[in-house]
Amino acid sequence: MADIAEKTRKSPAKFLSDVKKEMKKVSWPKREELIRYTTVTLATVILMAIFFWVIDLGISKLVELIVD
Repeated sequence: MADIAEKTRKSPAKFLSDVKKEMKKVSWPKREELIRYTTVTLATVILMAIFFWVIDLGISKLVELIVD
């Protein structure tokens, strides 16, 4: 197992060169797509936060009723 790691080991300069080449191959989203994805993500996070807040509030009130 150690032999494989030693055979495939690259110098840091070669590694960074390979990373640069691969990054040029990446298909980056257009500005409009990025804005849409960001909006959807933020909306989802906000809705999930509200959902869990309501659930937490409901459970807290239920426990309060049981304890009192």
